Amino acid sequence: LLKPGEDRLGREGSRIVLGQTNAGRYLRVIYVPDPEPESVFVITAFELSGKPLTAYKRRRRKKR
Repeated sequence: LLKPGEDRLGREGSRIVLGQTNAGRYLRVIYVPDPEPESVFVITAFELSGKPLTAYKRRRRKKR
């Protein structure tokens, strides 16, 4: 992700990050940190749309 936004704890040691790609798409990526530094294992990633996207953009505006 070009502009990672929220990065929060998921289930069973996973992490969930929401952010924007360099192409302008908004994604939710679920991953597990690898033991190697600067490395992660991506479980899934999907595009945000509808209410989740609206809520994410609203939270980003409030932070500024």
